Amino acid sequence: MTDERQDATEPGGEVWWHVYPLGFVGAEPAATACSGVVHRFGRLTAWLDYAADLGVSGIMLGPIFASSTHGYDTTDHFQIDRRLGDGADFDAFIAAAHRRGLRVLLDGVFNHVGRDFPVFQRAIAGGPQSAEASWFHLTWPADAAPGAEPDYAMFEGHHQLVTLNHDDPAVVDHVTRVMTHWLDRGAGGWRLDAAYAVPQPFWRNVLPVVRARHPDAYIFGEVIHGDYAGFVRETGVDAATQYELWKAIWSALNDRNLFELAWALGRHNDMLDSFVPQTFVGNHDVTRIASQLRDERHLAHALVVLMTIGGTPSIYAGDEQAFRGIKEHRAGGDDAIRPAFPATPADLAPFGWPIYRLHQELLALRRRHPWLHRARSRIVELGNTHLMFEAFHEDNKIRVALNLADAPLVRTIDGPPDILAGIATCRKAARTDLTLPPHGWAILG
Repeated sequence: MTDERQDATEPGGEVWWHVYPLGFVGAEPAATACSGVVHRFGRLTAWLDYAADLGVSGIMLGPIFASSTHGYDTTDHFQIDRRLGDGADFDAFIAAAHRRGLRVLLDGVFNHVGRDFPVFQRAIAGGPQSAEASWFHLTWPADAAPGAEPDYAMFEGHHQLVTLNHDDPAVVDHVTRVMTHWLDRGAGGWRLDAAYAVPQPFWRNVLPVVRARHPDAYIFGEVIHGDYAGFVRETGVDAATQYELWKAIWSALNDRNLFELAWALGRHNDMLDSFVPQTFVGNHDVTRIASQLRDERHLAHALVVLMTIGGTPSIYAGDEQAFRGIKEHRAGGDDAIRPAFPATPADLAPFGWPIYRLHQELLALRRRHPWLHRARSRIVELGNTHLMFEAFHEDNKIRVALNLADAPLVRTIDGPPDILAGIATCRKAARTDLTLPPHGWAILG
């Protein structure tokens, strides 16, 4: 545990290693396949040293609560999924993470629940007059026979995902209690799944109560598109997921059109005026960055951008080893991007370790420059296949140079800069000749 990691106290100042636990441990696709508790949390604990050595300051866990299948069809927010373990396993994992200076972030699925959620089952069994029917948006047939099932609001057409009624005080109370319960047990914050689908006033009813007890909790919402700043302002979350920048990074690299990235960095600056976005180049819902990029030489460029701009970055587990996986829009289409991991890091294939070491290098640079958390960017020079920008905050500044071309890029720049990281050479004088090789990059002090 380093002093730099201990000092990442500002909510959002962390870098997260993002894990999808059910896939990571190789859990059964359905909870019904387990007759009892299977204690697999230890398989996650076995990777904590690996994450700490990588240089992150926290672990972002995907769903860990009782569910029927993939974790997003919750059946009990107060119980650990039996395919992962139990409450004691969770407590042991939290303690092990904290011993290494790592915070733990949880995934809160509060827009919807699974059909097996007991309150939903009691509501449909009890009929329109059920005390718990108000938890959901139920439409009962006028001539319903006893035991008939109502129509109900569901998440994005998924019959197994029942949308909660966020106007109901009981739902407000339930979500508040869930969030507080797990923060009391040592979690450091929450990712709010599908937060964009929840009426924004709901979060204003929940979060002040949660923050009164846990003011240092980091809470961000999943937002795919739209008015990110407005969402943060109206809900009271710390941040929103920056999907706009995610798309621009890989798209600009693939098309060799860095004007797209420059435009997105300008938009990113506007967001930083009001909040610090949660940034990423990969997560559990998208094609892995190593598969998304057409030219594997540009994997480093994507990571360099992520690690030198303002934001709270996350690294999706396996991306630091250049795992491949393509998201497919079909049943089971997430399997390739949510694979089981080996028992220990020693069992990883050898080809991924150079990318791991690159992550280590850039994460160490970010820890040495903690002001990058709030840094804005200024374009210095721009072409289709090259980009030079400054990342700056107050009196701090670094320069980033990217070359996507098949030919070297040579530029004369002011001063005798230091090469902090990258593939470049400098001939230093009052003015300096900087040479980036084909498909090279550099970060300059």
